Amino acid sequence: MTTTKRRRRAVLALLLAIAAAIAAYGYTATNTVEGSRAGDGSGAIAGYDVSSVSYTLLSSDPTKISGVSFTLDNAASGAAAQVDSGTAWATCTITDGTSAACTFASGSEPDVAPASNLRVVAAS
Repeated sequence: MTTTKRRRRAVLALLLAIAAAIAAYGYTATNTVEGSRAGDGSGAIAGYDVSSVSYTLLSSDPTKISGVSFTLDNAASGAAAQVDSGTAWATCTITDGTSAACTFASGSEPDVAPASNLRVVAAS
């Protein structure tokens, strides 16, 4: 074989390899992923001091508690109250960030006579 034919074959092989590489590159897809953040940390969880507790009696049956109101020492975004363990939770509305007014659902009002414990759950 002559040197010219060898060079032509080598150039042809090189061109085919380049064409294959360009075609393969054209079929690859790229993904763009936005930056994000992740982390781990800890902080102390402090409770609330509950004061100015006031109970409201059910008007149709004053032996039952229809609601309870109280003040928290720090602002909260949500709260619930329970009189004695096992009774229904009262739904609370918070005004001014620290004043809570809670109402027991109709039919779930706890009895006054055995009431001995108020449980408040609050979160900011």
